[in-house]
Amino acid sequence: MAKNSFNKVKAGDLELKEKVVAINRVTKTTKGGRTFSFSALVVVGNENGVVGHGLGKAKEVQQAITKGIDDAKKNLIKVPVMHGTIPHDQFAKEGAAKVLIKPAAHGTGVIAGGSMRAVLESAGVTDVLAKSLGSANPHNVVKATFKALGLLREPISVARTRTVSLKKVFNG
Repeated sequence: MAKNSFNKVKAGDLELKEKVVAINRVTKTTKGGRTFSFSALVVVGNENGVVGHGLGKAKEVQQAITKGIDDAKKNLIKVPVMHGTIPHDQFAKEGAAKVLIKPAAHGTGVIAGGSMRAVLESAGVTDVLAKSLGSANPHNVVKATFKALGLLREPISVARTRTVSLKKVFNG
């Protein structure tokens, strides 16, 4: 398979909004009783083409979310968003989770379920058709969505690679 060339971005002075996708409570039974810890899956984005995801683990929910946000800021990627949608169809797989993302006409909205919706809205996509196939595990669905968004190609770079005009790329 081709090497993934995700467009990494540094957090710097971006104004990022965070969304908590999933919180899991983990119980460890010891001789002294039960100890609880929490893991939080968080998605951050500036709603203008930059999005990241992270996982935080801690003894308290708020600390886990904070750690998740810090981790997400380290894993930011740039997504090509054109007129509120993506440039082309994309399929990606992570573990047993498979995702299919298709561009949509203006006014369609984000037609996607739970975990995918959080990622796509954080990326700034306003019109898209998306389907999660296979596993519904939020961790794998988020990772598969990121893989799909990372594999998207800018139409300008495609035109340069093919040495054709941008109009020809869209109209065949």
